[in-house]
Amino acid sequence: MEYLIRFAQAHETFRRPEINALASLAGIDLEIVFYDQFSPYCIVKLPDEKAARTLISRSILAKDIFELWGHGANYDEVHADVRRRTEHRWCEFKEASFRFSLESFSGKRSMEQRREIIQSFSYMAFTGPIRMKNPDEDFWVHEDYLSQVESAVKYPDAPRPQKLNLEPKHIYFGRWIANSHRDIVNKYDLKKRRYISTTSMDAELSLVTANMAHADPARLFYDPFVGTGSFCVAAAHFGALTFGSDIDGRSFRGRERKAGDPIGLASNFKQYGTTSKFVDAFTSDLTNTPLLNRQFLDGIICDPPYGVREGLRVLGTRDGRGKEEVVIDGVPAHYRPGYVAPKKPYGFEAMLHDILEFASQTLVTDGRLCMWMPTSGDEDVKLMIPMHQNLEVVSVSVQPFNNWARRLITYRRLPEGQVSDVTLGRQKGDDQGVSADDLNAFRRKYFSRNHKSGTESPASQ
Repeated sequence: MEYLIRFAQAHETFRRPEINALASLAGIDLEIVFYDQFSPYCIVKLPDEKAARTLISRSILAKDIFELWGHGANYDEVHADVRRRTEHRWCEFKEASFRFSLESFSGKRSMEQRREIIQSFSYMAFTGPIRMKNPDEDFWVHEDYLSQVESAVKYPDAPRPQKLNLEPKHIYFGRWIANSHRDIVNKYDLKKRRYISTTSMDAELSLVTANMAHADPARLFYDPFVGTGSFCVAAAHFGALTFGSDIDGRSFRGRERKAGDPIGLASNFKQYGTTSKFVDAFTSDLTNTPLLNRQFLDGIICDPPYGVREGLRVLGTRDGRGKEEVVIDGVPAHYRPGYVAPKKPYGFEAMLHDILEFASQTLVTDGRLCMWMPTSGDEDVKLMIPMHQNLEVVSVSVQPFNNWARRLITYRRLPEGQVSDVTLGRQKGDDQGVSADDLNAFRRKYFSRNHKSGTESPASQ
C-alpha cells in the first residue's frame, strides 16, 4: 500500500537515510517510490497502516504520514486516481466525523479557491459531521509547486517571476495517519539545556544521529568524544544505555555551583529524567582506552574534534617516553582533583583510522557507527570517505557551510566472514611533521581559504 510522507524542509540529505534507518530498525519492508530533495513529499510502499505508524513515530525530519488516496499533475488526474484506488472504501468513512485541509507548498490559494478545491471531492458523499477539531478522519490535499523552489536553488541568479505560478506541479490527496516525533526537538533545545559548550551538537541533528545509529532500549551506546553529552542524551531519549569518554575530563565534569549542585554532563540526564540511562564518563582517548577489546557495543556515535582552533591531541608525551611520577603532598599528581594529563600532537587521518579500527573491534554484528567528518570544498567525495573492511557504509549525509561541510557517515558492522570493498575509500595518509598544520590537511585548507576572507573557524570545533 502506498503512503505519503511529508518532510520538514530541513537537512534534505538526511531525510531519506533517516527513514531507511528507522525501517531497518523496526524490520519494516520499505520501498521508496518517489523522493525529491527539493520537495517535502515522498511516496513510499509499506505493508499496512501499523507499519506506517511505527515508521513515522520516531522520525525527527518528517512531519507526518498519510494513506495515499490519489495523486496527479492536475485535479482531473487526482479525482480519477482517487476513484480508482479508494471508491470501494468510501463506505467505511461515510458516517464518521471528518475534516478536509489544503496545503500549498511554495504556492498560495485564496479562501475561495480553497473552498472550490475541497468541494470538488464531494462525490465521496460523506454524511458524517464536519468537525474542525479532533475529527475521526482527517483528509488532506497537498499541492506541490516544486518547480519554483527547484529553479530558485538551481538558478539562484535568475530573475524571479513577479507572480507565483497558480498551477501546482503535482497534487496529492490522502488520509492522515499519524504525526512524527519532530515535536521532541523543542524539549531538547540547547537554549533550554543546563550544561552546554561551544562543541554541543544541536538537538535536531543529535536526535537524527541517534536514529541513524539505531538507538533503542536494551542497547549500549558509547561516545568517545563525549564533551557535554549531546549524543548520549539523544540516544538515552530513545531508551539506550549510554556512556562516554573524553581526553579532557573537565568537559564532562563541568563545574561546581555555590549551592553545591554540580553542573556537568550528568545534570543533563537529570534534567530530562533519563539518569537511569547514563552509565558513566571517564577520561581517555581511543589510543589509550581501558575498554575491552571485544564486541560488546551496539552503537558508537561521535563528532570527533576537527583540530581547527587548536591541533588535535592524544594522551602522551612528545618524545614518546614516560616521565617520573610527580608526587604532591604525598599524593601522585594524577590522583589529585583537576589533574590534566600531558598530551602530544595527533594526526587527523590517524584519528579517523583509529575510530574505524576501534569500531570494528568493539561493535556487535550489525551494530552501527555514526561519525561526523569535516570536508573542504575541493575534496573528491568519492575518495574522501574513510572505510574499513569490517564496516559497510550505509549512508552519507551532508550539512553544507560556506567553504566547508561536515558529513554524517553511518557504518554497519559486518558479520564475521564478510568484508566490504574499500578500494574507493579514503586513500590519504598523514603528512610528516609535528605541527597541527602538518598533521591536519583539513585545518590547513580551511585556514588557507577562510583567513583571506576573514571567516571564523567552525564554531563547533
